[in-house]
Amino acid sequence: MPELPEVETVRRGLQPVLEGRRIAKAVTRRADLRVPFPPKLAERLTGRRVLALRRRAKYILMDLDGGETLIVHLGMSGRFTVYPKGSNEGAMLGDFHYATPEAAAGAAKHDHVLLETDEGVRIAFNDHRRFGLMLLEPTEGLEQHKLFAGLGPEPLDPPLQGKVLTGLLAGKATPIKAALLDQRVVAGLGNIYVSEALHASHINPKRMAGSISPPRVTALAHAVTSVLEKAIAAGGSTLRDHAQPSGELGYFQHHFRVYDREGTPCPTRGCKGTIKRIVQAGRSTFYCPVCQR
Repeated sequence: MPELPEVETVRRGLQPVLEGRRIAKAVTRRADLRVPFPPKLAERLTGRRVLALRRRAKYILMDLDGGETLIVHLGMSGRFTVYPKGSNEGAMLGDFHYATPEAAAGAAKHDHVLLETDEGVRIAFNDHRRFGLMLLEPTEGLEQHKLFAGLGPEPLDPPLQGKVLTGLLAGKATPIKAALLDQRVVAGLGNIYVSEALHASHINPKRMAGSISPPRVTALAHAVTSVLEKAIAAGGSTLRDHAQPSGELGYFQHHFRVYDREGTPCPTRGCKGTIKRIVQAGRSTFYCPVCQR
């Protein structure tokens, strides 16, 4: 499932072509994804201007004129692809190759939602597993919506501070890996980047969250921010389905220090450990038992 860097990468890719533009046409090719689409979703999107494109945790929020927000979750395999008007370059979408992006937009089997802006740019939402989500909700009071009420702070804007994270972890008798995956502690973190941040801060994922000293929590907060920023700069991580709206793949997976590197030498300078894999709460955790204490 896409984590914060992948979702933020998608948001940034859509922002230049959607923010401030009017949706001239919207099409839904089926009645649902993970849950049914809102009633008459295509009709309600058509003609609306996109005021802002935001992210909260792992959700993309498209604020529309008229006081509503389109909430989008990518699920396991959801992706947006942008097809610029008038481009003559070939476009690859799924297993199909088309002469022009205009021909490709909406032509793939799993292109379930299509948008066309007043500039003629076309955007297709493709989701072959259909675990994605689209809801249309009032913008006012959105933070109290059941999807967002109780979420923890965003780790990037502003950057996560050690003092804040120390307070969030105080008294927690759960492993630090599980605590960081709890969206009520920090919003948007997932399995990949928590493993990477714990390694960067040399903290054992099995340590009880409430037992870690404030200086080490501060180092962890800095590591979380740094890892996320580097991943976003790399376009996220493409392990299976993630792609940027331009069609480019993310490449942060080539910079993993521990994730999915079981049995390889620890990259920490001077450490002679070997990356180990354990299972915590049904999720794979990768870490170095030598330098992560």
